[in-house]
Amino acid sequence: MKDLYATLGVKPSASAEEIKKAYRGLAREHHPDANPGDHKAEERFKEISHAYDVLTDAEKRREYDTQRRFGAGPRPGGAGPAGGPGDGGAGGFGDFADLFGSIFRRGGDPGGTAGQTTPTRRGGDVEAQVQLSFEQAMRGAQVPVSFDRRGPCSACSGTGAKSGSKPRLCPDCKGRGVTGRDAGAFALSEPCTRCHGNGTVIDDPCVSCSGLGTVGTQARETVKVPAGVRDGTRVRKKGRGQAGVRGGPSGDLIVVAKVAASRLFTRQGDDLVIQVPVTFPEAALGAQVELPTLDGRVKLTIPKGSHDGRSLRVAGKGAPRLKGSGTGDLIAKVRIQVPRELSDQQREVLSTYGQLDARDPRETLFS
Repeated sequence: MKDLYATLGVKPSASAEEIKKAYRGLAREHHPDANPGDHKAEERFKEISHAYDVLTDAEKRREYDTQRRFGAGPRPGGAGPAGGPGDGGAGGFGDFADLFGSIFRRGGDPGGTAGQTTPTRRGGDVEAQVQLSFEQAMRGAQVPVSFDRRGPCSACSGTGAKSGSKPRLCPDCKGRGVTGRDAGAFALSEPCTRCHGNGTVIDDPCVSCSGLGTVGTQARETVKVPAGVRDGTRVRKKGRGQAGVRGGPSGDLIVVAKVAASRLFTRQGDDLVIQVPVTFPEAALGAQVELPTLDGRVKLTIPKGSHDGRSLRVAGKGAPRLKGSGTGDLIAKVRIQVPRELSDQQREVLSTYGQLDARDPRETLFS
């Protein structure tokens, strides 16, 4: 089985950004437009694009890594049902079931009758980041997102065949994408070497996309970010990712929110925390102070005798809840301010207070 990592010249541990960078350089070098009439460059470009398509899709890459580890070939038609970040599912169990199910299938027909139709494949998901201010994250926003994607080739309508022609059923695998090999008690299914598992062959490939059916484009979408998102929240926009193969559904666009820090608030779940400076007299005698909130101001009572660090809760003035309705609370932390400089009168008053307060606050340290 072909090493897709080697095709792009990256390590198996490469990040999505490293894979994308390697693909761009190789695609630029081997693109048919840059190598007119060079069939080797055209084949190399197809290999590079196929490797990029698999390794930039989380589901396909996981399946490929599993098959690579056990020395099996790729499953016909590519990855199975759409998954992606945040989706549930059986995870790796499906990979093993598909892998061993194809290797140890009894009988002579590796594909059964279900493989008679040309396989389609869902397009890969595309991930993009969007920068949000703290206020945008709290209120929600419509944000523009630019990203690279592979869309359907307009010249061939996504078929990969030159205008006026069309792909034909692969004569070797009869459209199944796999061929059978007798191995004694078992029949082994292997990817068809003629059609590379696609089920069809293209005799006259489209010049614009070199037979791939998709072309690289710079896409721009407007994404609605709901109120209350946190740093790292993933927002999915269905069907706006990579184009599907041979009529398969498109993948999704996954937008990762990067939320800037607030000057006033820190977040604890759905609650917002604010540090409230108070004077010693306010903390000792009690006071009513005004605090900023996401939507205005609110009055807060500082109980008399409040110590530094005391938490006071204002219900319903926190962050909007992403799941469910309502909002969290605002938590005000009392911070007693000690003046650095005193006037003569202030010093005299505090000295008198110190003489009147005969308690030793450090007494417990020696008890």
